[in-house]
Amino acid sequence: MSGVDAAMPGPSTASAPRRGASFLAMRAAKMPRAIVAGPYGHPFHPVAVTIPIGAWSSSLVFDLLGLAADDPRSFATGSRWLIAIGLGGAVGASVLGLLDMSRIPKGTPARRTALVHLTLNVTAMVLFSIGLFVRMLDLGRVPGVALALSLIAASGLSVSGWLGGKLAYRWGVRVADEHTQREGFETA
Repeated sequence: MSGVDAAMPGPSTASAPRRGASFLAMRAAKMPRAIVAGPYGHPFHPVAVTIPIGAWSSSLVFDLLGLAADDPRSFATGSRWLIAIGLGGAVGASVLGLLDMSRIPKGTPARRTALVHLTLNVTAMVLFSIGLFVRMLDLGRVPGVALALSLIAASGLSVSGWLGGKLAYRWGVRVADEHTQREGFETA
């Protein structure tokens, strides 16, 4: 083993008995359920989530600016629009995420993680929806309850994003297999 290999964190090279998904099941989790989910090695879900994440993060900035402004109406309006855009984007990202999750074998840690990821995202969508409703009742400012709901939802999204990264980068859900990855490191 080279010095680089010894320094790399990761699973032990000792072979331990494993239970659960076979190689074929793991391979299936890398394959798209449908073409709308994105081609092999290029899933669309991670791209689609940038819409709600960006919109909702920006809405929080608008909220804070609205709290500091003498006339918060324009910031409150901008925040409402951003939340609505985020909700629309979240619906699309959810469909793509469900397609990806449907390829993960049941009874596995990856499936349980995907279910927590899904639950956190749906909870955030509900909280932002409730917050948008509250905002519609008071168009001239940023209601404190709505801001609190947005902050709670954003916190949950942070945890959900970490779990999504774990699914992709640790367990390789919808990521090309190592044989395909190796092609990028071969020398001519």
